Amino acid sequence: MSEHLNCGEMLYGLSDYIDGEAKEAICAAIEAHMAECPDCRIMVDTLRQTIHLYRQQEQQLDLPEDVRTRLFYTLDLNDWVG
Repeated sequence: MSEHLNCGEMLYGLSDYIDGEAKEAICAAIEAHMAECPDCRIMVDTLRQTIHLYRQQEQQLDLPEDVRTRLFYTLDLNDWVG
């Protein structure tokens, strides 16, 4: 990745960045881009908050299997039902 990323290029390393698994150079490039791009900064902050809320909720909520199955069916996630 180049040192100056555009918005699309930033997305390639975003998952590893959010998970804290990206290489230092990629982190620096993403952070430099976000310092100049408020839209990407908002998107990354929102994604982090969403992941945090999901992990909190996942620990607190244990859906009954029939509810989980109906929810996944409704969301068209049938391949995930197990």
